[in-house]
Amino acid sequence: MIIREIQAKSILNKSKIFNYCLNPYTGCQTNCQYCYARLFMPRYSGHKEPWGEFVDVKVNAVDLLRRQLERTKKGTVWISSVCDPYQSLEAKYRLTRGCLEELLKKQFPINIQTKSKLVLRDLDLFKQFETIDVGFTIATDDERMAKLFEPQASPVKERIKALETIHDAGIRTFAFIGPLLPGNPEKLVDNLAGKVDYVYIDRMNYTSAIRKFYRYHGLEEALKDTFFREYRDRLVRELKKNRMVFEDLIQ
Repeated sequence: MIIREIQAKSILNKSKIFNYCLNPYTGCQTNCQYCYARLFMPRYSGHKEPWGEFVDVKVNAVDLLRRQLERTKKGTVWISSVCDPYQSLEAKYRLTRGCLEELLKKQFPINIQTKSKLVLRDLDLFKQFETIDVGFTIATDDERMAKLFEPQASPVKERIKALETIHDAGIRTFAFIGPLLPGNPEKLVDNLAGKVDYVYIDRMNYTSAIRKFYRYHGLEEALKDTFFREYRDRLVRELKKNRMVFEDLIQ
């Protein structure tokens, strides 16, 4: 793993999904095989290493954000769009926490998405925001499958437990079930029931590399449209059965 400390030129950027996105790191230790950032981030960052094998730490992120916020119109900030804000390096550098402290001063609305239970460390800050949503990507209930595709993410069981803790603290929570990975959708929904305020469903964005990865691990059946249709239908039935709010991004 190549770790570099760098000086970023900008930390709060326009986003097509929310008003702004904020990425304290370039690169991600979580190393998800399906991550869309694999397609462009190595080229964009100037790294020759494959995605998942480098992280640039934006050590000036907090000071830079403080200055940017002085001239930025209030809007929702997505943390993060191309890295996990709570990847293991965050325990040392605390850049996500530092940025949250600056955003809290201005009460910017926040949307956090992660795969790490380290997010619980900042529960004290979450409670002080007027508007905040905290969610986990959980693409399967199958721990073995999750480990295969998301080698450095927290186990599924720990992510769901973290969601419960955050939800019980009175904070809006969500689960992003995507990309759909093999598993038991009924069990996944049952595990999430009562712990999230809403759910997103999405499928795999296939590239030649991810297709090769599927085939190498004998998962060809999960490449077919029939897999996604069946899995999606089972998810939707179970979500409706549990009267859970969801948005189907596959349609």
